[in-house]
Amino acid sequence: MPRTADRIRLVRDASSGVEAIRARFGGHAYDMHRHDEWLVGVTDFGVQEFSCRGARRRSTTGRVILIEPEEMHDGQAGAEDGFAYRMLYLPRAWLRAGLTDTPDADPAFRATLSDDDGLATAIRRACTLLAEPSPRLARDAGLDAVLDRLRPHLGRSAPGAQALAPRVAARARARLHDRMTDEIGADDLARAAGAADRFQLSRTFRAAYGTSPHAYLVQIRLTEARRLLLAGERPAAVAAACGFADQSHLGRWFRRAYGVTPAAYRACRTGVPDMEADAVYASGLERPQAS
Repeated sequence: MPRTADRIRLVRDASSGVEAIRARFGGHAYDMHRHDEWLVGVTDFGVQEFSCRGARRRSTTGRVILIEPEEMHDGQAGAEDGFAYRMLYLPRAWLRAGLTDTPDADPAFRATLSDDDGLATAIRRACTLLAEPSPRLARDAGLDAVLDRLRPHLGRSAPGAQALAPRVAARARARLHDRMTDEIGADDLARAAGAADRFQLSRTFRAAYGTSPHAYLVQIRLTEARRLLLAGERPAAVAAACGFADQSHLGRWFRRAYGVTPAAYRACRTGVPDMEADAVYASGLERPQAS
């Protein structure tokens, strides 16, 4: 069987400087080299074999790879089928800014490989958010989740509750309600709320409301979208009015939250037919009677 062609895709988040790579290699990947950034990755498929810290390492599917700045390493397949992985390149300044609450010593990874499923999930989600058109607040939240999951691997504990400021969370919440359609990043939201930085805002907001600012903003937008759909507005107009990038963006979130498309929801609740809803009804959903 011919070997699958090697491929690699790299994207860069302009606001944070974080780069994300998704790659597949059938054999040799790269010679010994080093990076200025912190490397945090997950093996998606196969066996990823590399040398680091004077030993040969083998990362299998689902394992997390942690490499410090300037640590020499190489890479190659450890099995005939090759391997695939995702990797985040975290700038030193970005990581340092996120750890200002624990300035006791320079951070260091405790191990090169880990079986941390939560961190693996956070890495995959952050890579996806950076690779696709995503709101700034969503990208920031994805990267912040990676940093929170990295804390124990860097010997850093989670910030104590005494550092939280409920008024900061309340101001951020009010800002999201007042300007629901704005494209705002976590740094801008933190400044508007009077937080020390985006990381304090994220922890404070989650402690107060049980979710991230981005997830909360999505729920605000979805609630307004439901109201407008019930009033008979068409999905494309609703998407624009509620701050979604386009109708398909609204549709993805709406279906994840409510199990139906916006068009089907509008037709079910108002009796107003829609081409998209017709496709749903053709597959077996009962059409409501118009009142």
